[in-house]
Amino acid sequence: MALAHQRLSQISSHLSGQKTNITAKHPDDIVVTAALRTPFTKGGKGGFKDTAAADLLVGAFKGLISRSGIDPKLVEDIAVGSVLAPGGGATEFRAAALVAGFPESAAVRSLNRQCSSGLQAVVDIANAIKTGMIDIGVGAGVESMSSQYGPGAVTEFSELLENHMQSANCKVPMGVLSEQMAKDRKIARAEQDAFAASSYQKAIKAQKAGLFDEEIHPLDVKWVNPKTEEEKTITVKADDGVREGITPESLGKIRPAFAKDGSIHAGNASQVSDGAAAVLLMKRSTAEKLGQKIIGKFVAASVIGVEPLLMGIGPWKAIPIALDKAGISKEDVDIYEINEAFASQCVWCVKELGLPFEKVNPKGGAIAFGHPLGCTGARQVSTLLTELKRTNKKIGVTSMCVGTGMGMAAVWVAE
Repeated sequence: MALAHQRLSQISSHLSGQKTNITAKHPDDIVVTAALRTPFTKGGKGGFKDTAAADLLVGAFKGLISRSGIDPKLVEDIAVGSVLAPGGGATEFRAAALVAGFPESAAVRSLNRQCSSGLQAVVDIANAIKTGMIDIGVGAGVESMSSQYGPGAVTEFSELLENHMQSANCKVPMGVLSEQMAKDRKIARAEQDAFAASSYQKAIKAQKAGLFDEEIHPLDVKWVNPKTEEEKTITVKADDGVREGITPESLGKIRPAFAKDGSIHAGNASQVSDGAAAVLLMKRSTAEKLGQKIIGKFVAASVIGVEPLLMGIGPWKAIPIALDKAGISKEDVDIYEINEAFASQCVWCVKELGLPFEKVNPKGGAIAFGHPLGCTGARQVSTLLTELKRTNKKIGVTSMCVGTGMGMAAVWVAE
């Protein structure tokens, strides 16, 4: 069925001549007029370790309002992706929107599609605008892994599910699944460590050059010194997980995390982090009417399930579908932001798709600066559009693997 939909989408795009028009501008385009994120900080010990997820979201929302100059009263709906928040975060995220300055008339909802939650939130808002349900909305993502990550984040299966889903490996930790995939797909540890070291090296270079500054909105937060228990206010301006001097050799000394002879460890997997991101969307005609600066447009998205045992291959399946929907080929894409959940799965997807590594995560990725689960998909939008603009390029893709075996991808054009 998925292949049939893929083929129909491909035929439709070819018939419409969409490939040659992807960068053309139309009044009904769904555009982004602001996209930003907070810094990402180390879970349990970084700058946001004492800050609640909803408070991070308030900061991202305030930054979005300030940067865009949008009248908050015009925003009709806000979708927030989050994975770990109790109750889905629905109550506190509504409160966060009100505290940030959005009116009572702005609806708020939370959603959870695991690691793609932030992207799903942005796409849901884009689709709501496209269908005429709303005119202006915000797609966002947030996660406080400091306060909500751990064994308690996974619920127990009922007897019915336990008896029927064991073969699907839906409850197996993602690290274990990625370890198995690395063995099955013969992704050597040396290759994983080289990719991970490259992520760190690209990120530290970008950070020193100020390439993250435009996408990051600094926050003032309360922070408790773990040694003295003294509370003080600090300003968090940059990702604090980015480390200098990381090499394949230094990563090669780290003990495997899931098996004595394994290849996955803390240095070649995504960091546990805290952070928030937000994206403001509307039609081009609306943006022009309001005098909003357009920084990019949403083109197409895809979501698809894969075998849970092979959870990490999601981008390999989702990206070609999104490209077909957009009517373009993989060669037309200038930059790919593919989440680095684990070096093993990212390396495999890039190689299997036949993508040039230099087009993938040019400023590094989650291995270097973190993967706050529900936030990453929204974060990638600001990272991508900022880098496309800086390098005078146009077309980009954001994608990630998704827990329990799924993949999601979206196509964007910078302006």
